[in-house]
Amino acid sequence: MLIGEVARRSGVSARMLRHYESLGLVRPSVRTGSGYREYSAEDIRRIFHVESLRSLGLSLREVARALDDPGFRPAALVDDLVQQTRARIAEETALLTRLRRIGAADPDDWEDVLQTVALLHALGSESAGRRQRAALSSAGQDPVPVEALVEAVLHETDPNAAGALRWALARAGGQAPALLADGLASPVAEVRERAVLALAEIPGDEATGLLRSALGEAGAGPGGGSEDGYGGGSGGGPGDGYGPGDSAGAGAAAGSVVARHAALALGARGVAAAVPVLIDMVVRGTNDVDAADALSTLAGDPDLAEEIAAGFAGRLARDPLTAPERHAVAQALAGIEGAVSSRALAELARDEDRAVALTASYVLRLRGSR
Repeated sequence: MLIGEVARRSGVSARMLRHYESLGLVRPSVRTGSGYREYSAEDIRRIFHVESLRSLGLSLREVARALDDPGFRPAALVDDLVQQTRARIAEETALLTRLRRIGAADPDDWEDVLQTVALLHALGSESAGRRQRAALSSAGQDPVPVEALVEAVLHETDPNAAGALRWALARAGGQAPALLADGLASPVAEVRERAVLALAEIPGDEATGLLRSALGEAGAGPGGGSEDGYGGGSGGGPGDGYGPGDSAGAGAAAGSVVARHAALALGARGVAAAVPVLIDMVVRGTNDVDAADALSTLAGDPDLAEEIAAGFAGRLARDPLTAPERHAVAQALAGIEGAVSSRALAELARDEDRAVALTASYVLRLRGSR
């Protein structure tokens, strides 16, 4: 079969067939009396072998080795091709992500595009200082690539750069809360923690709603409290505000770093749903000073102050708290006014532990003097 016909039937151009011949990859076995190249059936089969191997990403030199070296073993070469392909896919995926982020910023002109590209490069720098400076400079950028900032804040490990990124996101607003919601759903605990810390600095109802959802990350405890953390128990007295189910559920949630961050942020926003987790934080001694401050802020509402004090009283009545835990409760009750708080402090003033009793007595004396 002459070269033109081979080209038509195989789909390999005559020029490429001549190139194969010059490399010694596929040589026509026969020459006609007129000197034309004539390919045998075996030659054509070899052409298809060459094309098949090239489709896997092999170079022509690797193809020649695969076809002509009797000792060739394909396994190692296939492994290399797998690694090369993965690297190529990673590069293309990174490019696609970069293009998507540029598009999400909705640039008006090429100057905006170049500005966004520069920011993306800086946010991906190995230098934490450069990442921090990029985050700070993004606040004056228009348009702001919010998606890129969210991606950066969810993966930033340097505390200074992370703080700058959270500040930039809070200023950017817009779709930041919706994008951070994906971070809250991450299977990686560190990513969820970074998401909730970023949401804590973003004002508005959308961020608050996401923070409320983060309260229940650890799931309900054995008692199965209600969604907002109140009133799910069946054994609490009518005056204590929280049943046993609330204590168990709050205990499980407070065991989560994400839930603790969410509770502190919600407490600062005056959201009562954070109360059970904040109470448990005080009792457990996890960020207890910050939790007590948040509860004191919430207790500015007299009705809520009574419910907070009832929550502490319920824990004292139900749970075998240690002396340090009872002492933490006494200190927290100092910032909670009302009759329920004073009754709980009166009980603690008779505590067997001297430090607990002295603290509670001191708080009661201060209240009496007022």
